[in-house]
Amino acid sequence: MSLFNVYPRFDITLTRAKGVYVFDSNNQQYLDLYGGHGVISIGHSHPAYINQVTAQLEKIGYYSNSVNMPIQEVLANKLAAQSGYHNHQLFLCNSGAEANENAIKLASFHTGNKKVIAFHGSFHGRTAAALNVTDNPKLSAPVNLDNFPVEFIDLNNVEQLADAVNSNDVCAVIVEGIQGVGGLNAPTEDYLKLLAQLCKQNSVVLIVDEIQSGYGRSGKFFAHQYAGIEADIITMAKGMGNGFPVGGLLIHPDIKPEHGMLATTFGGNHLACAAGIAVLDTLADEELLKHVIQVSKWLINELQPITKIKAIKGKGLMLGVEFDFPVKELRTALLNDCYILTGASANPNLLRILPPLPIKIDEIAPFSIALKEILA
Repeated sequence: MSLFNVYPRFDITLTRAKGVYVFDSNNQQYLDLYGGHGVISIGHSHPAYINQVTAQLEKIGYYSNSVNMPIQEVLANKLAAQSGYHNHQLFLCNSGAEANENAIKLASFHTGNKKVIAFHGSFHGRTAAALNVTDNPKLSAPVNLDNFPVEFIDLNNVEQLADAVNSNDVCAVIVEGIQGVGGLNAPTEDYLKLLAQLCKQNSVVLIVDEIQSGYGRSGKFFAHQYAGIEADIITMAKGMGNGFPVGGLLIHPDIKPEHGMLATTFGGNHLACAAGIAVLDTLADEELLKHVIQVSKWLINELQPITKIKAIKGKGLMLGVEFDFPVKELRTALLNDCYILTGASANPNLLRILPPLPIKIDEIAPFSIALKEILA
């Protein structure tokens, strides 16, 4: 049986991983500055992660949400303590797209409306509702089109925002803490404050997609917390499970649950929760949010003098290095000649940097050295 060939792949086969490094079938070591789309948060094969998941698997790996699962409450309490969202409710699922699907559905349940405001450059997933609020119609099949009204506006354009939200037919605004696929553009702090204010005034649900920018990657637990705002719904995934499929929503207490409103077969299973607890414990024990800020500051200072770099976007260890030329050949050279994995985005001129959060300065330093050598 052949595989359904939808992925452009680098011609390497990875067989093991440790910390910030991955190794191929020839035992060649690569510096992982992409973490599989920012999924690897606490590092490959972290001992706490392995121990927690292994210990859970030896007890019980899976049962459905038809029985009590105290491990979900343990995860929820740890998440509340670290995120600061003590009064929100947690719904666990499997992926970022699923989290966004459920967030949009909840917003519509809560408001009785169906129009959503989204942003140019956005990416929220590849399932039906998530695609409808993703600013790339090429990803949608005919069956996905026009399944509910969406208005796309420019990020950080105050006039467009006010006009869009001041309407009586909007159920939600969905915005990324930092745009990932779109190219590391981010809402300003003042814009987020205004957005939160307008949503509250108009009884519109504010959904912040922190699927890639959450869980400490920006240097805050959630990127939108730089603005000091509180969202109605926060969607999470990627770094939440360090490679184990975990997704979730934090849901404002005013949004009341009813039996059958949301459901999932695999979401919140015992193994998923064990993985999520290991991540949260490691973020706290290793003080990774402080560490992210320190490493990010060092790397930005190293990169700023490179004259061919047009801009450095993002926050923490979710960075985009932008040039005035396409980076495809640069990425290939970094991989094949320097053994460094980096990411791309919808912006063809931008390198995406999403390393494991515990990466040390001496581990990330070869990237700046390699970049200078290749560009020279």
